[in-house]
Amino acid sequence: MTSSPAYRWWVLWLLFFATTINYLDRIVFSVLVPVIRADLHLSDEQYGLMTSAFTSAYTIGFIFIGKFIDRYGTKLGYATATLFWSIAAGLHALARTPFDLGLWRAALGLGESGNFPAAIKAVAEWFPAEERAFATGIFNSGTTAASIIGPPVLVAVASAYGWRSAFIVTASLGIIWLVMWQATYHDKPVDMASPELPVGWLQALQTRETWGFALGKFFTDPVWWFYLFWLPLYLYDIRKFDMKQVGWVLPVLYTSAGIGSLFGGWLSGYFLKRGWPPGKARKTAMGLCAGFMPLAAMGVLVPSNIGAILLFSVALAGHQGWSANLYTTTSDVFPKNAVASVIGIGGAAGGVGGVIFSSLIPGYLIPLVGYRPVFLIMGFFYLAGWYCVHFFMGDLNRIDTKQATVRPVSSSK
Repeated sequence: MTSSPAYRWWVLWLLFFATTINYLDRIVFSVLVPVIRADLHLSDEQYGLMTSAFTSAYTIGFIFIGKFIDRYGTKLGYATATLFWSIAAGLHALARTPFDLGLWRAALGLGESGNFPAAIKAVAEWFPAEERAFATGIFNSGTTAASIIGPPVLVAVASAYGWRSAFIVTASLGIIWLVMWQATYHDKPVDMASPELPVGWLQALQTRETWGFALGKFFTDPVWWFYLFWLPLYLYDIRKFDMKQVGWVLPVLYTSAGIGSLFGGWLSGYFLKRGWPPGKARKTAMGLCAGFMPLAAMGVLVPSNIGAILLFSVALAGHQGWSANLYTTTSDVFPKNAVASVIGIGGAAGGVGGVIFSSLIPGYLIPLVGYRPVFLIMGFFYLAGWYCVHFFMGDLNRIDTKQATVRPVSSSK
C-alpha cells in the first residue's frame, strides 16, 4: 500500500510543504527588514553580517547533515532538521539586539541545511529516474509558494501583532508538519536483491562528479541567496517601493520561479522519455536556464519598474529550472545511500559561495559601487557553473557501486 503511486505523491506533497515552511522561516527576515531594521537599528553592514551568519551556519550544517541522513535514514534525518530549525525560528521573537538576531539566524541556517539533502534523498528513493527532475521541481517550487504566500501574510501579521509574532507563526507550522511526517512517512526498504556498496564521504570527495555538482552549486547558489536577501532591499532603497508594495511584488516574482522550477524539471524528463541520455537531457535543460541569466540581470538597467520586475522574474525562473536539474544529477550518478552526502558536500560548496558572494561582499560593495555591477556580474555565474558540470560530470554515467568503482578527479571523463 505504502509503495503505491498514491503514496509516492503523498511523500512529494510532504516534501513540498516542508520546503515551503523552510523558506517561510527563511524569508521572514528579508520581508520584514524595514521594521526590524528600525527597531534594532541595523546598518547595511550589520545586515550583511547577519546574512553571512545564516549562510555560514547553513554551510557548516551541510557538511554533517547529509552524512547523518544517509546513515540514519530520511525519516529521522528530516525530522531532526525540521525540529531544530523550527525552534530556532521561534527564538527570533526573543531577539533584543543585533547580536541576538545574528545568533538565531545562525541557528536557523544550521537547521535548515537538512531540507534539501533529505528531500532529494526521498525523491531518489521513491521516484524513477525519468520522474525525479519533475518531482524535484515540484517540491522545490515550495520555495516559490513561500515567496508568494509569505510576504502579504507576514506583512499582515506583523502589522497587526508586531514583527516578532511572524516568527512564531512560521515556527509553529514546522511543528505541525513534523507531526504529519512522523505519522505517515516511512523509509523505503533497501532492495536486497540488487545491493549497492556505500560510497563514503571521503570517497565521494575523490570523485569527479561530486566536484562537478559542488562547483555548480558554488557558482549559482550565491545568486539565489543574493536575490533572496538583497532584492527586497534593492526594491526598497533604489526603486523606492514601500513594504506593502514589496509584499505584493515578491509573490509575482516568485511565481515565475515556481514556473521555472516545474518547467525545468519537466523539460529534462521530456528529453529522457524521448530517448535522450541523462547527460544530454539534464545539461541541455540547464544550459537553456543558464543562458537566460545574463539577460535577466539587466533588470537593474531598465528604468521601468514593470520591465525590471519582468526581467527579475526571468532570473528567478532560470535559477529554479537550473536547480531542479542540478539536484537531480546526483541521483543520476550516485547510489541512493550516498545522495544525501553528496548533496551535503555540494550544499556546503554553495554555502561558501553564498557567504562570499551574497553576504560579505555585497554588504561592503553595494554601499561603494551600488547594486548594478553586482547584479550584472552574477548573471554570468551560471555559465561558469554549467561548464563545471559539463567538464566534471560528463555524461552523468552512473557509478557502479556493486563493483565499488568510482571515477577519481584525476581521471578523464
